[in-house]
Amino acid sequence: MPLLAYGEYRPDVSDYEGQASRNILNVIPRGDGYGPFPSFSAYTSALPAPCRGAFYALKSDGTVVTFAGTGTKLYRLNNIDFTWVDVSKGGASYSALSATAQWQFAQTGNFVFATQANAVLQVFDLSSSTAFTDALGSPPQAAYISVVGRFLVLSGLLSTPYRIQWSGLNNFNAADSWTSGIKSSDFQDFPDGGIVRGVAGGESGIVFQDQAIRRMSYVPGSPIIFQIDRITQDKGLYAPYSIIRAGERIFFYAGQGFHKIEPGGVPQQIGREKVDRSFLADLDKGNLQLFMGAADPRSTRVYWAYKSVSGTVGAYDKLLGYDFLLDRFFPVAVAGEYLLGISQTGLTLENLDSISSSLDALTLSLDAYATAVQPEIAQFSNAHLLGFFRGPSLEATLESAEQGTDENRITIRGFRPITDAATLFGSVSWRDTPAAAAMPGAEVLVNARTGRCDIRRDTRYLRVKVRIPAATNWSFCAGIVPDLTPNGTL
Repeated sequence: MPLLAYGEYRPDVSDYEGQASRNILNVIPRGDGYGPFPSFSAYTSALPAPCRGAFYALKSDGTVVTFAGTGTKLYRLNNIDFTWVDVSKGGASYSALSATAQWQFAQTGNFVFATQANAVLQVFDLSSSTAFTDALGSPPQAAYISVVGRFLVLSGLLSTPYRIQWSGLNNFNAADSWTSGIKSSDFQDFPDGGIVRGVAGGESGIVFQDQAIRRMSYVPGSPIIFQIDRITQDKGLYAPYSIIRAGERIFFYAGQGFHKIEPGGVPQQIGREKVDRSFLADLDKGNLQLFMGAADPRSTRVYWAYKSVSGTVGAYDKLLGYDFLLDRFFPVAVAGEYLLGISQTGLTLENLDSISSSLDALTLSLDAYATAVQPEIAQFSNAHLLGFFRGPSLEATLESAEQGTDENRITIRGFRPITDAATLFGSVSWRDTPAAAAMPGAEVLVNARTGRCDIRRDTRYLRVKVRIPAATNWSFCAGIVPDLTPNGTL
């Protein structure tokens, strides 16, 4: 019998005699099937409290400076011993971050800005600062921050939530940075569309409101400064931290599901009849601050972390990934506090003793400790530790679409997994009518000599599942070749 390939993850639709799978976990889509998803590997000490926002900045010499925020403090990572240094203004606590919010950060030249609606905009000069200070020019208190062209843009303003406000052109931290009419600094109020929930930065900005999305384009020499055009009607942002900019593309979650915006384009649905319904049913809608997106610049994948209805308080427990080149979603069972794309700080050979006196005890490969490396997906774990997904593979599950018909019974006598995993377990679930619940069968270990999982079951409908244990060394799983006979004959 030909290969029964593991199809794309589409839990929203029936897999009856289909090509899609309703059940995969902890795998990454590939052109030839799926590959392993690595486990989390920490490389820093713990923050003193749960992470509520993080960011990395690049200094002019190419070195990396990492910042993180908690409910009341801001911290900088010590690049030698990977401990966290309090860099809050004056060493004091800020007004407590709202329970439904996160810190947001942005970099312009040597300045790193940090914002949350209950605090004055904070700034850190990478060339000279030892702590954050209040930004100059009396900027408005804001929940969200981004860089559009050569402007710093604030949104989610505490006093005027229907407004966005931008700094002067290349004028970010001066006494007149936020004075309207000075160096093109100004603001825009929106008469409709609802509260502004964020702006995706870039050469042009995408403004997200509750029920509208607008594009803001800089018009040099014009008194209007930005031309702002509405690009959606009755479609806005559902979760403020779900915005992802991956290169020139923007991804976000609207009330109608997952969307993307190509350069110069309008929102396009990417999750319809794939994951939108299943995701919305699983999402804890009372904890949207934990529904956050991040891009993995080392691949063509973006990720959304979220707290499910069965998750624990104060942390997300699942990731939903999307490969925009393959146009395929994939779920991952990972728990944490904050998800982000980040570069790892560098170390010299002389600094390695600060991590471990033993080369064998290093949690990451020496290849990972470059002076400055390309960003990759990372997270703060539930233990407040920052790290990357570089560990051994997670336990992987892949299940086929349902096979069979009402007219004929079939007997499966086993199947051959097409994978380079040396160790795996196979099982079959079955039912006799589409209305019945599927009955799970016992797992069997793959036969090392034949490469088969020998299972016998007579039924009308069946699904074939492969489970690859955690830490197994493998690279691909394309599908299975089932050994079937029709009409219940042996």
